[in-house]
Amino acid sequence: MIPEYVLSLLEKLNSAGYEAYPVGGCVRDSLRGVTPHDWDVCTNAFPEEMKQVFEGFHCIETGLKHGTLTVMSSGQPVEITTYRSDGDYTDHRRPDSVQFVRSLKEDLSRRDFTVNALCFDKDGSVIDMFDGQGDLERHIIRCVGDPERRFEEDALRILRALRFSSVLDFDIEEKTAAALRRKAGLLSYVSAERIYTELKKLLVGVRAGDILIEYRDVFAVMIPELAECFDVEQHNPHHMYDVYTHICKSVDSVPPDEILRLTMMLHDIAKPRCKTTDEQGIDHFKKHPYVGAEMADEILSRLKADNAARELICALITEHDNRLAENERSVGRFIAKHSYGFFDKYMLVRRADTLAQSMYYREEKLQDLDVLNKIRAELEEKSACLTLHDLDLNGRDLIALGYEGREIGVTLEMALDGVISGNCKNDKKELIEYVKRQSQY
Repeated sequence: MIPEYVLSLLEKLNSAGYEAYPVGGCVRDSLRGVTPHDWDVCTNAFPEEMKQVFEGFHCIETGLKHGTLTVMSSGQPVEITTYRSDGDYTDHRRPDSVQFVRSLKEDLSRRDFTVNALCFDKDGSVIDMFDGQGDLERHIIRCVGDPERRFEEDALRILRALRFSSVLDFDIEEKTAAALRRKAGLLSYVSAERIYTELKKLLVGVRAGDILIEYRDVFAVMIPELAECFDVEQHNPHHMYDVYTHICKSVDSVPPDEILRLTMMLHDIAKPRCKTTDEQGIDHFKKHPYVGAEMADEILSRLKADNAARELICALITEHDNRLAENERSVGRFIAKHSYGFFDKYMLVRRADTLAQSMYYREEKLQDLDVLNKIRAELEEKSACLTLHDLDLNGRDLIALGYEGREIGVTLEMALDGVISGNCKNDKKELIEYVKRQSQY
């Protein structure tokens, strides 16, 4: 199971008289039958000793003060880290001091979860001091040692436990689950960037919706606006869940893509603020897509999301309740405003939203979406004119006709709208006549 480029480094350390073992996620994934993305090695060789062993190798020393040397082997980077014992974690994120040790057990004792505290020897036999293999078989995430201490040391482990549970489809062991709930407030010590990174990985997991429901109090620490949605009933024939449960069900109903799942997590976040009830007792949530997009923009900015992702998610939230008419003009205008790619994401959002609603007209709603997808395919197949780039008229043509300045752009947009609306063919001669007629009004 261990690649040759890793084995060669293990043998190099062993030949120099040191212990060396693949450790952590690469072992966990290998035992699950999943090919590891990268391989990490732990050793009792101290940093300066590692440098001597790998003299002549291409080495990267960026983590050397914490005992990590990255060694290139056959073009592949391998992180090799000295066994260590951590000092106090006064900031609940990183140890104040690191002491290098010679004991493998002392090193493994400081790790987060049992399934990440496994090693291979060079023959592929498993070194398991905390029943990590048993937890793999039981599909359990369990802290090494005292869970409260593990979470107090590094609060990011709270979110990592949820992420592993979501991605691996594992349960969180009872004492570990209770401790992460009690210590959830420590997430305030974790940078927004790290929370956002872990959150994205968690959301694309096979169990994301269930984790969002089961540990909703923890997610409310990171995104307080979610708590507003808890237990908010939707007395409306289109819904059978409260707002938060609907959100979580919709997350599971969209493909495991970061953008799409973040969109679903936030798409109805404004419903509690927009809720009204009519005289018949029916709840309405007017303008919630627009208010929700504003709230999502604030949340994603707070999480330090990149601008492109933030803008795309907010646009999808704004449009998610937009019911397009089933004709080329409506679909064409929408694609012209956004793009084919955006339309495809919008349709996945609409479908997920529908699947998380009641059975009231569900089949009819899904059939309507199929019709819109068919129209979209027909537009692309016939290369319909939907952008200025497709238009058989350009700025130079208008300059030749005497147009200048801003009126050039305005006129081109008018011409494009005429083609999309079916009022004019995409032919230069007809377009010129069309804009001349429109300019007279």
